[in-house]
Amino acid sequence: MKQTIYLDTSVISGCFDQEFAPWSNGLIKDLQMGNFIPVLSEIVAEEIQSAPPIVRDKYTEILELKPILLSVNQEVLKLVGLYQQRQILAPKCRDDMLHIALATVAQTNLLVSWNFKHILRFDKIRAFNAVHLENGYHLLEIRSPREVTHYGND
Repeated sequence: MKQTIYLDTSVISGCFDQEFAPWSNGLIKDLQMGNFIPVLSEIVAEEIQSAPPIVRDKYTEILELKPILLSVNQEVLKLVGLYQQRQILAPKCRDDMLHIALATVAQTNLLVSWNFKHILRFDKIRAFNAVHLENGYHLLEIRSPREVTHYGND
């Protein structure tokens, strides 16, 4: 069975960032080739609204791949509340916590991000996964597109 990959907004905007473009675009190519099943959420949809037109166009391109679309529900909000109790991230980083909770509750195989400040940090990943294990959820793999895609690694 193909792996499900939750893309946060930074991966989509990374397609147009010189530093991240080879791997973000490589991951999109992987998705187009059917190597992975894309997962998006209403949080990504909200964040993408304020992005430049080329980023919104890339998002539309991903939507054409018929991704799994996740919505915030009570279970997701409860998990975010547990993250907040542990003070894993500041309250202003609620959307980052929502991305992680959505991917966890939906049992996606992997969350990809370029957010090195709040998501792609060893200590944060361990803290999120401690909450997951203590509350009956699976460990969530969190990686950068560079670690996942087969493209852009020449």
